Amino acid sequence: MMVKKITLLGHKDHGKSTLIGNMLILTNRVNPAKLKEAERTSEQLGKRFEPGFILDSFHEEREGGLTIDTTRTEKIPHKDIAFEFIDVPGHEELIKNMMSGASQADIAVLIVSAKADEGIRDQTKRHLFIAKMLGIRKLVVAVNKMDLVAYKEEKFDAIKKHMAKFIENMGFTRGNVYFVPISAYMKDNLVKKSSNMKWYSGRPLIDLLYMNAKEEYTKKANAELRVLLQGFIDHTGTVMAGKIVSGKMRLGDKVRIWPSGFGSSISRIFVKGANVKAAKLGTNVAVALRDKFNSDVRGSVMADDENSPKLRKVVKALIFVTRPTLANMKIKFNNIEIGCNSLKVLKHIDTTTGERKEGNRLKALDAIEADIELERKLPFESYERTEELGRFLLYSRGEFAGIGIVE
Repeated sequence: MMVKKITLLGHKDHGKSTLIGNMLILTNRVNPAKLKEAERTSEQLGKRFEPGFILDSFHEEREGGLTIDTTRTEKIPHKDIAFEFIDVPGHEELIKNMMSGASQADIAVLIVSAKADEGIRDQTKRHLFIAKMLGIRKLVVAVNKMDLVAYKEEKFDAIKKHMAKFIENMGFTRGNVYFVPISAYMKDNLVKKSSNMKWYSGRPLIDLLYMNAKEEYTKKANAELRVLLQGFIDHTGTVMAGKIVSGKMRLGDKVRIWPSGFGSSISRIFVKGANVKAAKLGTNVAVALRDKFNSDVRGSVMADDENSPKLRKVVKALIFVTRPTLANMKIKFNNIEIGCNSLKVLKHIDTTTGERKEGNRLKALDAIEADIELERKLPFESYERTEELGRFLLYSRGEFAGIGIVE
């Protein structure tokens, strides 16, 4: 069964943990012991039952009502896909943890509270910008707490109208963005259509996720071959391990390894130790080539001989900055570190509006458009083409300084 990772984004207290907790309950994926513990903790704190306590593992989280670290759920099966939800921190002080969790996802769900005193916050918008920076194309906006606004259609429409314009400004394609009214606590429109919002003609949340996951998989499965190589698994220099992140491979295919440019053809394919004739997207494979390759392949990319990524020493990128100053920079790309000769800031981007301005200033939690010159050429692609070859981490003096995507 295919596994798709879903990250939940949004401001603190807008209901991310509650949503995951009730999704697990509705699909019978909760350990009874965890459920009883959550019920007991809710009672001890003098609160009504809080499904989010199923996830929270820190005492401080339960008393403070916030999520400190990223949390992964049990996989939730739906038809032929299993969804793994990643709950990430929603408050500004823990933005690094949020980025770490979101970077592992395939699809994002942005939670926006319909409650009058909550609504759309700067942090809501910043999380949306980060999702775009991380290469997430598919976005579901879940307008939560509809039970607290009497399930009114006009409240949902007002938030949808406001967010739709902003989301487009952030660079998302309108056809890749979906809105669904929900009540995470009351379980409305999570797994089944809600009778409380008959005016909503769309799908419940889990069906929207399924539809988007299938579309994204089909697109990547039909693209050119890209395999992220991890190293040799023998001493002959012919059998190497990797993961297919785009396209598929077959015996006899002509391939090249980049950045070296070494060319050969596939003589054997192993999946879980067994010989196979072909391997598809998302598969971890061991590949034997007809010719010996004499260099280390760790961090290299195997690609179609005729449709290979371009080698670049200078890349234009959008970078979400977490440090106000940058020096002695390195990037981490495809599990290897490369030094940077220079970074030229072209524009400054406000992550709460998406507005781009001329200037070269750096400000933590904002973004820049920049040209980066590396120590050597690497097989980059735009993140629109291949996320795995169009995304990198930036370090300054050994400390994490930001995350970037290649344009």
